[in-house]
Amino acid sequence: MTLTEVDKRAIALERAQELKRRIEPYLAARENIESGLSLADKFEQRKQELKKFFGATQEEWNDWHWQIRNRITDVEKLEQIINLSPEEKMKIEEVGSHYRWAISPYYATLMSVDDPKCPIRMRAVPNIQELLDVKGLADPMAEEYTSPAPLITRRYPDRLIINVTNQCGMFCRHCQRRRNIGEVDHPAEDKDIQAALEYIRANPEIRDVLITGGDPLTLEDDKIDWILSELSSIPHVEVKRIGSATPVTLPQRITKELCAIFAKHTPLYLNTHFNHPKEVTLTAQEACFRLAKAGVALGNQAVLLKGINNDPYIMKKLCHDLLRILVRPYYIFHAKTVQGTTHFVTTVQDGLEIMENLRGYTSGLAIPWYIINAPEGHGKTPIVPQYLVSMGKDHVLIRNWEGKVFKYPNGFQEP
Repeated sequence: MTLTEVDKRAIALERAQELKRRIEPYLAARENIESGLSLADKFEQRKQELKKFFGATQEEWNDWHWQIRNRITDVEKLEQIINLSPEEKMKIEEVGSHYRWAISPYYATLMSVDDPKCPIRMRAVPNIQELLDVKGLADPMAEEYTSPAPLITRRYPDRLIINVTNQCGMFCRHCQRRRNIGEVDHPAEDKDIQAALEYIRANPEIRDVLITGGDPLTLEDDKIDWILSELSSIPHVEVKRIGSATPVTLPQRITKELCAIFAKHTPLYLNTHFNHPKEVTLTAQEACFRLAKAGVALGNQAVLLKGINNDPYIMKKLCHDLLRILVRPYYIFHAKTVQGTTHFVTTVQDGLEIMENLRGYTSGLAIPWYIINAPEGHGKTPIVPQYLVSMGKDHVLIRNWEGKVFKYPNGFQEP
């Protein structure tokens, strides 16, 4: 029977209604997800309040050096910015005696004044669970055993990491390298950076170098330019990458001068560290647009964190908001079992549920890889829902995003 155009349109309309029903739960949930882009007026008001508190001019507020110098590092100052109970103050002080913490004034404007469960507060403010952790390891990635030269971490055949500083604009409570933070900001010495560069020169299979830390963008412009220039002078280095949370926690660092340096060193990739849509602010957007205009390709590496983003709708909203500011969702990392951070670790089922609610429900651009880092530095392992049901000689059975199973030819035999 041949269907008429009217019949075909009726089928299409019925299917469209079915698809609409599938997205309605997310649309309803989205109304209750805090997003930095929609909280712009509130954040501006908080900025004015904190400028007054710090006695800062607009010029000072926009200066990343001022932001670094005025990081909040003691509970007496913190309690003047957000409301803390006496018990919270005592616990923050206790954690602070063991683990360093610091919050940039900018990032403090994003925190709820009253809600301890605010995702920004949970990422930034010490929690007593950090001291109760008996399962975490100081170095679960065994970086100390994958360092063939100063500052180098090498886990793969054609790429490696240079760790150039222990300093950050803010010290995240889930930090994987908290063992390196110490009590003093300590950029790497030039001789050690030079030794790392010599190792790269001596190993021509290295085509991809990631500069990280700490946060490498807390280095001064001339040091960043020097490192990038040295890497650019190595013929076999094809790709330079930077890992930096400054677009999230210290967007004032993304200056016109820094971007002019980056523009000289393409191809250059920068992966940043947004973990919740509340962090995607107009200020962060401005920083990312500036980077993109300089020719920097932007990606995001989120970490799956219990109580912050282990929710399919929150993660979907984050991925959507990232695309709005020209940042491609790249990875969702399963949280590592770092000492003092295991209260953030979710189940793997949480990650798989998120992936099930992305594939098919949103555009491919908005779908990152869900990654578990294999123990002791054995590499990133992608974890995906099972879409291949079975495989035979002539056909495979596949499951689509809606759970429907289809028989699909496994190639075609020659006649």
